[in-house]
Amino acid sequence: MRYLLLSRPLVFMDFESTGTNPLTDRIVELSMIRVWPDGRRETLTRRVNPGVPIPPETTRFHGIADADVAGAPTFAEIAPEILAFIGDADLAGFNVQRFDLPLLRRELSRIGQTLDLAGRAIVDPQTIYHRRVPRDLAAAYQYYCGKELVDAHHARADIEACVEILDAQLAIYADLPRTPRELFEHFTPRDPAAIDPDGRFVWRGEEVVLTFGPDDVRGRTLRDVAAQDRGFLEWVLRKDFHPEVKRIIQDALEGRLPTAPRS
Repeated sequence: MRYLLLSRPLVFMDFESTGTNPLTDRIVELSMIRVWPDGRRETLTRRVNPGVPIPPETTRFHGIADADVAGAPTFAEIAPEILAFIGDADLAGFNVQRFDLPLLRRELSRIGQTLDLAGRAIVDPQTIYHRRVPRDLAAAYQYYCGKELVDAHHARADIEACVEILDAQLAIYADLPRTPRELFEHFTPRDPAAIDPDGRFVWRGEEVVLTFGPDDVRGRTLRDVAAQDRGFLEWVLRKDFHPEVKRIIQDALEGRLPTAPRS
């Protein structure tokens, strides 16, 4: 690195996982680069068996399926190697503060380990990018349409610019779908087994299974949770979840479970 001045090693990290929630999802692949002050580099890349199924929509994103990690070590088995590689280094990565570090620390907590961040510098290029490169409507209008947005933050001007931006994007990105429905499905992939819009419940055979919640709830059937962990479902009803999720839970608490679709 020609411009970054290092007084101690800096470890860049990136994780692929079973989903986008760093508090509940699991690591399926990791790669780290340790950069030394003298310019030397070391790399650590490993596949990880997460111990849970990888959702199809996630596989479509990063290309890693259950079969690819079936013979890989678990996170617990390689955690000592990861911690040794990080050592006392500072840390870096794109979106590392919001995703990779919380994901890593959650995985470590599951096996009774910790990663002490005290005294470490954490550098996130995404933060620099977002601070230095405008990402608002005016910037998009300039980038895609080559025009300056006059009267920005006036509803009429903003929405007219939005119409032009979408059309320009479709002109530039020939691989994008051409219809609203196809665009929606392209950028909002949904598990075909999902019952609710957020994919909180999915069919596994003829049973409804939870895809969220703490480790002792996630992956269990709704029938079982409603019978043995009503407190968790009642907690969900008090929080900001999709109305359909709440309806399914309310019905389950009253003894009514979804009916499996006919094949």
